[in-house]
Parts: sequence; C-alpha cells; structure tokens
Amino acid sequence: MEQTDWDDLKAAAVEVMARAYAPYSSYPVGAAALVDDGRVVVGCNVENAAYGVVLCAECGLVSQLHAGGGGRLTHFVCVNGAEEVIMPCGRCRQLLFEHGGRDLLVWTVSGVKPMSEVLPDAFGPDDLTHVTDARGAGPDAGGDN
Repeated sequence: MEQTDWDDLKAAAVEVMARAYAPYSSYPVGAAALVDDGRVVVGCNVENAAYGVVLCAECGLVSQLHAGGGGRLTHFVCVNGAEEVIMPCGRCRQLLFEHGGRDLLVWTVSGVKPMSEVLPDAFGPDDLTHVTDARGAGPDAGGDN
C-alpha cells in the first residue's frame, strides 16, 4: 500500500473521529481499516456516564466490518482529536488481531507494523482449536487434565 493510500485511510479515521461521543474524557478517537474485499470500515469511540460501558472506536469498526458482510482487516489506523496517529489499547489490539490476524498492517506511533509485532504471541482462534483438538484426541494427546 502506498503512502497516499495510508493518508486516505487516516483521513477516513479523522472524519469519523469528528463524530465521536466523548463528553466525559474529551478524547475523541476515530479508526479506519481496509478490508480484504476493498471496503473501508470506520468506527469512533462512544462514551457513557457509566464509564465501563464505553465503546472504543475499534469496537465500532469491527461491528461495521461484520454488519457489512464480514471479511478480514488488512490495514488499520487510529487517530485522536488532534488528528495524530495513536496506538490501540491492549484490549483493542486483541480485537483487531481476531479480525485481521498476524498480517494485519497497523500504522502505529512508530510506523507501519504487522500485528505480529503490535501484539506478539497473541491469543487467537488457533489456540482454542488446539485445545479442542487435543481433548478430542484422547487422554494422551492433551497432557494432564
């Protein structure tokens, strides 16, 4: 992906960031990602007076991904209210990993990196399959139970 494509993706994140609902923190966040079928999906944070009920921009983006037909995220960027690239929190990195995998390219505060570097040794669907397969193969396959 060329830098102009990254800039377009960042512009989509900035645009949706302007629609964030952040009356408590005054910290609007916008996120945009490219999907493997060419769509661009976006999300913004939505706060709540019950602080633990906040929806991160990445949550909205993944919801839009599935509402629009699913697919895999290939490129991702997140910005703050000053239009600066920011790093997703740990929870959101896990969410992005689930929907983009190790090869998802993330524009971070230190440049573009694959998700395998942004969230090394991530826990994912393969970990669940591994345990299920091991348990189904008999007592010797899964070790101590």
